[in-house]
Amino acid sequence: MVDETKIAELEATAREFRYHLIRMMGANKAHHFGGSLSIVELVVALYFYKMRYDPLNPAWEERDRFVMSKGHAVPTQYCALAKLGVIPFEELDNLKKLGSILQGHPNACLTPGIEACTGSLGQGLSFANGIALAARIRGLNIRVYCLLGDGELHEGQVWEAAMQSAGQKLDMLCALVDRNGLKSQGVVDEAKPLEPLALKWQAFGWHVMTVDGHNFRQICDALDAAETIKGKPTVIIAKTVKGKGVSFMEGQFQFHNAPISAEQWQEAMWLLAPKDLTR
Repeated sequence: MVDETKIAELEATAREFRYHLIRMMGANKAHHFGGSLSIVELVVALYFYKMRYDPLNPAWEERDRFVMSKGHAVPTQYCALAKLGVIPFEELDNLKKLGSILQGHPNACLTPGIEACTGSLGQGLSFANGIALAARIRGLNIRVYCLLGDGELHEGQVWEAAMQSAGQKLDMLCALVDRNGLKSQGVVDEAKPLEPLALKWQAFGWHVMTVDGHNFRQICDALDAAETIKGKPTVIIAKTVKGKGVSFMEGQFQFHNAPISAEQWQEAMWLLAPKDLTR
């Protein structure tokens, strides 16, 4: 069970990540600001509270696996890998530059610590199923985590994969849904309604929990509870705010993938600048 000291540490790491996200994305270049900022607490909780992971050996066979299905939000995962020392911290400054190991979508062949090449939305859960099934065959006692966007749930392959997860009783699998309500062109549910989302997942045979996706107590408790569920996979629906932490981005779909001006960048840096920043 997570204690208050750990929660304070996680909150400090989340603040640090938001600062680095804005810093490394910079001005006058299109980036996925909104969805990267909305998942900060989820990624921090996974890497710095829950997952069994050895930064000195990111290919360790007994590690828990994390698949970033909403691959456009991988800059947040890059922050985690940099803080852990899996990739050089200075490499964050090379985001999306030609020849960099940190491209705009995950490349498992290029970047240490990345489990899957994702970004073509809807495929990550299928990949996570494969990891879980392979682990079962090999007798590996691991957990598999897969983070999806709510707009991504419009892809039919997600629900095909969801049926397979439940059909194979993959109780080592935990999906997390970034339920920020917005996609690249507007409101998710105006394009295709997802609600009642929890009941949909239940109907597909999953154990379902809903949390505040910016509340570490709720996130960590849900991740703990997921480990106790037997015979079915678990999904955590995390209610989040797109662009969380930058007031002029919050709840605005226009910042899904767009450049910001130098003035906006400076404002965001001022909003997020921590008093005592550590790597």
